[in-house]
Amino acid sequence: MYKSFKLFPLIIMAVLLTACSGFGIAGKEVTVGGKNYTEQYLLSEMTAFLLQEEGFKVNQMNNLGSSIVRSALENGQVDLMWEYTGTALITYMGEEPIAEPEAAFQKVKANDSENGIHWLNMSQVNNTYVLAMQREEAEKLGLTSITDLAAYINDNPGELTMAADAEFANRADGLPGVEETYGFEFGSEQVNQMDLGLTQRALNNGQVDVSVAFSTDATIKSYDLVALEDDEKFFPPYYAAVSIRQEVFDEYPEIEEITARLAEKLNNEIMIELNYKVDIEGQSVSVVAHEWLVENGLLEDE
Repeated sequence: MYKSFKLFPLIIMAVLLTACSGFGIAGKEVTVGGKNYTEQYLLSEMTAFLLQEEGFKVNQMNNLGSSIVRSALENGQVDLMWEYTGTALITYMGEEPIAEPEAAFQKVKANDSENGIHWLNMSQVNNTYVLAMQREEAEKLGLTSITDLAAYINDNPGELTMAADAEFANRADGLPGVEETYGFEFGSEQVNQMDLGLTQRALNNGQVDVSVAFSTDATIKSYDLVALEDDEKFFPPYYAAVSIRQEVFDEYPEIEEITARLAEKLNNEIMIELNYKVDIEGQSVSVVAHEWLVENGLLEDE
């Protein structure tokens, strides 16, 4: 009787541990980070849903600036996140832009291996800069590329105006670089500087003829804008890929296959549509993310 009593707590503990392991509670836990705009909220939420489906406990650390979330990844507060190749290469690593997407990805991957960060599953979401115009205006002037725009401005100096934020208007990898590469100049009086969130609104309202934008902005759809082709490939690629701490990847290598399901299906058109549902239609990030995963066979409908 005495021996049985002593063994009873050990038996209970063994049963509990076995049960916990069977329900996927023992140990599989990660923190997914994200930046402070809609596209990043969506990527983080979709990743969390997929990991949870595979038995992970997922914490989310969103609504962070680029440098803050990068620091969180480096110091272990965040385990993985969707980052952009151009941001990592130019902003974090101080490297020159690389125009070829795969080469940029491989360079970032090689550089970050020294920081204990592993890159995987580059998607076809390229959230780079674009020059946008109202579709009707672009078609009327016969402009489909930045080369076309440059030729028109050179033939009609002072006619077109542009909206840009102060950073894009003055940085070498912004408007000055575009003008140098394509051989034209708007002129200081033709460039209206304003907050980035107002540039497409100014374009839509007819206050300007050209606006800087990001290639996955919801306003491209909502305002029926056209992004002029960057035919000289001036703007560096900003492809979204998963960056994960090496030690976390070593512990959970299955994360590569899980996130690959998402990366293989995403592209700019899909991101514009998803951003539109949140930013313009006012749907919740969680609902939009879940519905898209279910519709695309990545998640079981509950």
